[in-house]
Amino acid sequence: MLANFGYILIFLLVGAAFVGLNVVIAILLSPYAPSEEKSKIYDCGERAIGTGFVQFNMRFYLVALVFVIFDVEIAFMYPITAVFKEMLFSGWGWLAFVEISLFVIILLVGFVYAWSVGGLDWVRKETGTKEGS
Repeated sequence: MLANFGYILIFLLVGAAFVGLNVVIAILLSPYAPSEEKSKIYDCGERAIGTGFVQFNMRFYLVALVFVIFDVEIAFMYPITAVFKEMLFSGWGWLAFVEISLFVIILLVGFVYAWSVGGLDWVRKETGTKEGS
């Protein structure tokens, strides 16, 4: 039993030595010639224009969060759907179906609420104008 841990330790040491050796070889063989052109920021060969700070609209984050919520919903539903046939034959099928249904209904209510208050609209209508300014 203890020998199995020795194999793991040897594997980790060989892996660490392999990574360390490659880093040292890369440092020794790579050319080091800094210049002003190499220090410039680039992206896909395009010259940088302006600053890197871009302010995004908050509605983008709301839509992204709704996507993540439904993506996580699928991740939570997969284990039950993977064993649903076995649960059905053992008498627990209705419990799995009710759990999944409640989960989907709760998320659907939140989605409908976000949609009804206009949280998912990309372009919102002005609710009021500032008078006197």
